[in-house]
Amino acid sequence: LLFLNIFVLDSRHCVFALTLLTLLMQVVVEANSWWSLAMNPLLIPEAYIIGAQPLCSQLVGLSQGQKKLCQLYQDHMQYIGEGAKTGIRECQYQFRHRRWNCSTVDNSSVFGRVMQIGSRETAFTYAISAAGVVNAVSRACREGELSSCGCSRAARPKDLPRDWLWGGCGDNLNYGYRFSKEFVDAREREKSYPKGSYESSRVLMNIHNNEAGRRTVSDLAHVSCKCHGVSGSCSLKTCWLQLADFRKVGDALKEKYDSAAAMKLNTRGKLVQMHSKFNAPTSHDLVYIESSPDYCLKNQSTGSLGTVGRLCNKTSEGMDGCELMCCGRGYDQYKAQIVERCHCKFHWCCYVKCKRCTKIVDQFVCK
Repeated sequence: LLFLNIFVLDSRHCVFALTLLTLLMQVVVEANSWWSLAMNPLLIPEAYIIGAQPLCSQLVGLSQGQKKLCQLYQDHMQYIGEGAKTGIRECQYQFRHRRWNCSTVDNSSVFGRVMQIGSRETAFTYAISAAGVVNAVSRACREGELSSCGCSRAARPKDLPRDWLWGGCGDNLNYGYRFSKEFVDAREREKSYPKGSYESSRVLMNIHNNEAGRRTVSDLAHVSCKCHGVSGSCSLKTCWLQLADFRKVGDALKEKYDSAAAMKLNTRGKLVQMHSKFNAPTSHDLVYIESSPDYCLKNQSTGSLGTVGRLCNKTSEGMDGCELMCCGRGYDQYKAQIVERCHCKFHWCCYVKCKRCTKIVDQFVCK
């Protein structure tokens, strides 16, 4: 009887342990993201062999819908990873002087728990990464790297002079936009949460910001032309559609971040503006549903890394200044040795030769 009781007790413990493990695994899976493709060692061209089914199952962070797309478009996965990496780098550039500087923390969730808050920073991150995928896939099409697309087939602009040729091989924005929408939004669209719940508002927020990122790439695309003619007379031009440099996309989304709209769920389960006195956001604008933490101190619950040890600018009154960056904690001053290019000379023809000079500078670090 004692043995039987022990066995029943052990069985209950096993069931409890298995249940707990299952819940923990669900939390881990939810924390993973397709952004991890930017940091995945599998993302090398040789790994993408047509029909290599194990590849998609090995990629961390994909939802079920994204895994299906991976199996159908395996040659696209490298460029989705490149797009995510482009987005992350641009995010880190745009926020290099902010308390939250878009730091990556691991290879699965990439940004950590910070993305679990529906803040302005999360809005920007979703938008810039979706934009990165549009950018990478559109250009891969143009370069002939993908089997299902080629050069742009965009219609000739109405304002293009008649004697200019419309052709060349432009970035395939239409395909890149559609594929990014299908792949990036797949994770959000396959989720199902109760109407009016916080989770449902996050899904709506994420989808909106993904779209804002894609539309920013589309809005900044422009016509590029090349001259033809005897001795560069430019008597004839060939023009095509070209994506803007991604820095311009980052700059535009940073402006949208600064003017992002605070939103809330209404009784019908739709996102509406929290402050009706402002103009309603369009599909080109960023939206958020939660206030940002101050990011001053390390906080495991919010994912904030804090600003201890960050460099600051003693003379600046902006966000990079020591007063704001260090959150009033003060700063330490150090002497640092830096090496930079100097005494550069132009040599005919055609290169610039520089010397390397060392100098001592003052650096200020947050306490």
